[in-house]
Amino acid sequence: MPFKKSRKKVHIARRGVFYSLILCGVILLLGGVGFWLLDPGVETIADGLWLAFTTAATVGYGDMVPSTHASRMFAVLVVLMGLAVLSLVTASLAAIFVEKDVEEGEERQIEHELMREIRHLREDVQRLRQEIAGHKTVQPVLAAPDADAK
Repeated sequence: MPFKKSRKKVHIARRGVFYSLILCGVILLLGGVGFWLLDPGVETIADGLWLAFTTAATVGYGDMVPSTHASRMFAVLVVLMGLAVLSLVTASLAAIFVEKDVEEGEERQIEHELMREIRHLREDVQRLRQEIAGHKTVQPVLAAPDADAK
């Protein structure tokens, strides 16, 4: 069962990467068109896309820069949205790689700990039942040292 859960989470993370990349493309496309409309120094949509990419990625090569107040304010929006979306893409990719390795080991460890605790509780309940059946006074039962602990 844990294997199915892990595969489902990886599938969801892959969908997250896909949707994040689509969102990134939309932001870059809108940014390119926005720079093309707002800045007289951006003569083609291709130049606008390049400016949107360098702005969103905070690269800033300097070959093209926003020259009007409106395009500078628009650049601030493109930077903020670009950072957010690129962070989502990075986080989604990291989740795919980390999820596989970490989750399987952690789940097994948690299962072992829970099973050990359940075993101790069953032993305690069995001792209490025996004491009650023998009409003894019930005394607190201390848990035996864990033989499985490492």
